[in-house]
Amino acid sequence: MTLGSVPLTTTDLQIVDGARRNSTLICAPVMAESVDQMLVQMKKAKELGADLVEIRVDFLKNFSPRQNLEVLVKQSPLPTLITYRPKWEGGEYDGDESKRQEALRLAMELGSDFIDVELKVAQGFFSSIQGKKPEKVKIIVSSHNYESTPSIEGIGELVAKIQATGADIVKIATTALDITDNARMFQVLVHLQVPMIGLVMGERGFISRILAAKYGGFLTFGSIEAGVVSAPGQPTIKDLLDLYNIRQIGADTKIHGVIGNPIGHSKSPHLYNAAFKSVGFNGIYLPLLVDSVANYISTYSSPDFVGYSYTIPHKEAGLKCCDEVDPIAQAIGAISCMIRRPTDGKLMGYNVDYLGAIGAIEEALQGSNGTSASGSPLAGKLFVVMGAGGAGKALAYGGYEKGARVVVANRTYEKAKELASKVGGQAMTLGEMKDFHPEEGMILANTTSVGMKPRIDDTPLPKEALKHYSLVFDAIYTPKLTRLLREAQESGATIVYGTEMFINQAFVQFERFTGLPAPKQLIRDVLARNT
Repeated sequence: MTLGSVPLTTTDLQIVDGARRNSTLICAPVMAESVDQMLVQMKKAKELGADLVEIRVDFLKNFSPRQNLEVLVKQSPLPTLITYRPKWEGGEYDGDESKRQEALRLAMELGSDFIDVELKVAQGFFSSIQGKKPEKVKIIVSSHNYESTPSIEGIGELVAKIQATGADIVKIATTALDITDNARMFQVLVHLQVPMIGLVMGERGFISRILAAKYGGFLTFGSIEAGVVSAPGQPTIKDLLDLYNIRQIGADTKIHGVIGNPIGHSKSPHLYNAAFKSVGFNGIYLPLLVDSVANYISTYSSPDFVGYSYTIPHKEAGLKCCDEVDPIAQAIGAISCMIRRPTDGKLMGYNVDYLGAIGAIEEALQGSNGTSASGSPLAGKLFVVMGAGGAGKALAYGGYEKGARVVVANRTYEKAKELASKVGGQAMTLGEMKDFHPEEGMILANTTSVGMKPRIDDTPLPKEALKHYSLVFDAIYTPKLTRLLREAQESGATIVYGTEMFINQAFVQFERFTGLPAPKQLIRDVLARNT
């Protein structure tokens, strides 16, 4: 895909500096109830690095158009976009339509750089100004769909309708029901020869807000504060700039991400984006909230979508979507990493979870009781794995490879039995575990999601049962110290954090994604700051 040519306005040219790789502007919505509060927010937006502010005058209490707009436009430290959104288009204004449009005409007169006019009334608005508008002012004609995202043809028809009104800039915001909905917006954005704001709302539309910079979007919105958003799924200005390095995204930037559901808790974007930046690698790493792996993979088949990490619950589904699978991943029955081979575009599946986790467990065992004669301190140990999903399979297989006697415990006995039979082990249900202690000094690995943020007070095993274990590992890394680990430590066991598994496999994945040595200390430092 190549970027469509998006003409820059004079405003943009003042903002663009030599360091950026795209012309996409960061617009900060300002939604306070008073003019004074708005001025404070605008100053903050500038400090944070926004390029312009969207002044949502429909949020103002006791709005006095001439008096308030004069102050807001003239005193803004950044270029201004005036939006007076009516309730029928998802805004706050519920009054007389002619007065609303009069305020927008006034904003143009007073020198606002942009105004936003809804498609539904655009024809009438353009008739009312009779072609007279200051040259500096650009009119954005917008359409918002809070239900879904139309087909490519549907979006294309909307673009044509908006262009026919005389709009300077096309704005279409739709709603994602699935992450694949973003692809239709990207396809329109990248081929359009006129300035367009094309965004997909909601958590499943999040990637559209970052990748607007890759596909030529005129602007993307970034909130001044986390959670204070003008539309669902909006990132903060800080995240756009510091976490996703949006200024450095270009048409040739390679896309990576973590595929999971849920995905909001993942620290992977913090690690990989910082690591990519530190070595000058032209890549972006995104949280990908995926419902169907098969749909995602078939939709995003472009050579620019090059590498994925897999997390709960998609490790097995990911394996089925690979063209080739590493023998270890095949034996485990799940992948944790997928790479698009540059030579032929084939999708290669790997499992690096077991390398990270088993390595961390062995290191901790060596630290506590020295190396065993066989070379692995796991050899001969009774190794109890809780959970039989992707991570559970990885741990069970890894333990088996190292000579441990493996026990698999799972909520459903059948799944436990199926995995245990592959590693010559024993199976039981999670409910049976509290009474299971055939010997002392066992090793425990939890791969279930019990105890993961936000349910941090949960634990998969009562404290009383933990006294029989010499080491406890928890694959969860948010929070770092889970209740299970805390209680294991109190019971005298050595504990191994999920972050260690995460760190070790991050080194391997980084090298697979980039072909470069992993900046190990930087990755450790970033994770420490974000857990």
